[in-house]
Amino acid sequence: MRRKHLQLRYIGQRATGSEPGDYLVVGPDWKGETPVGIKKVFRSSTLFAVAAYRTQLFNPEDMPNVVKVQSGYNVQPLSAFLKQPAPPVAPAINFPKMDKELVKTGFLEYLDFSLQFAPPRPEENEIRAKLARIGVGAGKTFDFKSLSPEQKAAIVEGMKAGEAQVEQAVAGTGKNIDGWTLGGLAGGDSTFFHGDWLKRAAVAKAGIYANDLVEATYPLTRTDAAGETLDGSKHSYALTFPAGQLPPVNAFWSVTMYNGKSQLLIKNPINRYLINSPMLPNLKKNAKTARSPSTSRKTAPAPTRNPTGSQRRMTSSTSSCASIGRARKRHPFYLLAKALGSCRVSRR
Repeated sequence: MRRKHLQLRYIGQRATGSEPGDYLVVGPDWKGETPVGIKKVFRSSTLFAVAAYRTQLFNPEDMPNVVKVQSGYNVQPLSAFLKQPAPPVAPAINFPKMDKELVKTGFLEYLDFSLQFAPPRPEENEIRAKLARIGVGAGKTFDFKSLSPEQKAAIVEGMKAGEAQVEQAVAGTGKNIDGWTLGGLAGGDSTFFHGDWLKRAAVAKAGIYANDLVEATYPLTRTDAAGETLDGSKHSYALTFPAGQLPPVNAFWSVTMYNGKSQLLIKNPINRYLINSPMLPNLKKNAKTARSPSTSRKTAPAPTRNPTGSQRRMTSSTSSCASIGRARKRHPFYLLAKALGSCRVSRR
């Protein structure tokens, strides 16, 4: 993942297979030869990149296997891989202080600072030229105070209008299928976005670091089967998969509940934040053999099991994606189902 929130490439079972290997990540100005032993070179268009690791955990007993897999990950400088002396240490960078008010009070200043680490791509030349006219760009210094009253008003108005467009794009992106929005939270590389700044902004706001469509799908809903906004302070909900219609996936599916405003997971007394396919053997089918994970604002005891290990009793919140505290006020939330198939969310 580059600083511009564009995907580089994937290393994993789907993209590169399950065999071990060494891969090289380089910056935009790197001009070396691919070293012997490197399977593939990933070139970042910016000077900073971040790697996100995902190792599948099937159940709590599987943790030692995950630790074993993770112990095989190794990140090192190219000089260490080549067993050569390390290059000179890069000069320290004085990053601006990050806080929640930055986007409101210093966004353009931070953008001004950041662009020095992101050489422009061809599709960016036009927008970079526009930004340069107000002092935003590599080697420039944006100074809001030095602008005329008319210029200040225009910038404030433009930022408000831009935010409104992003919000509208987030709400309208993707396709609505039976109450679920599909295809809206799709990440990708520069070719995928192709200079569509609104799409990039919408993905960054609604689901930053979202995977490519080929890697994962993120159906999302904020309403129940009756079209009412999901509200855990008033109702409990059941998410039903019709018999024989569990999500068709190659790896796994999961249903996760997030706070509708902060987009963060919801703290709950049973520490359960999702229901996923590895849990299927211990999930109880309803009378029509459909699976019905549920959400509830009530706290439930731990599930009981019979001697054979199959689940004998499961209350609604024990089988929930998450539980919402009793004292919580009106709490809109949404369900994000990775690779979710045909299903509905109904009140219990």
